[in-house]
Amino acid sequence: MTAAREFKIGDKAVYPAHGVGEVTDVQVRQMAGQERRFYILQMLENGMKIMVPVATASATGLRSIISAKEAREVFRILKSDEVAVTTQPWNRRYREYMDMLKSGSPFEVAKVLRDLYRLRGDKELSFGERRLLDTANTLLIVELSLALGKKEEDIRKQIDAIFA
Repeated sequence: MTAAREFKIGDKAVYPAHGVGEVTDVQVRQMAGQERRFYILQMLENGMKIMVPVATASATGLRSIISAKEAREVFRILKSDEVAVTTQPWNRRYREYMDMLKSGSPFEVAKVLRDLYRLRGDKELSFGERRLLDTANTLLIVELSLALGKKEEDIRKQIDAIFA
């Protein structure tokens, strides 16, 4: 994935577990007697605003949208027969999936989506697992549509077709 970089107003960036946002401003704020720069991100999915310190942006996982090549790797992961988490009971499995979502890696998010889609075919998902599935789906659809220059609806159909 792409290395740390400075973002400019108008850039799209991915913030772990929240998804894709647009940098709407770079502000200087006084914090503990020091001036600090912050990216102001407006999340595309829900409009929420997040302040990310510029100095620690890459350490917190803020990154650029994946490349088209990386997007194709995400689809390869979705189609693979592997299972990332086999832990029992469901609450331990839930924690592992949550950690994977929080990683900010589209490859980890793809594994969560793949595993939960498959699990859903075998049994009823718990409320928490359904929420994780929805979150993983949304995170991937928005980023993949930007990475590949396609409509979100087309990406959604492509993902649904994999698990049909």
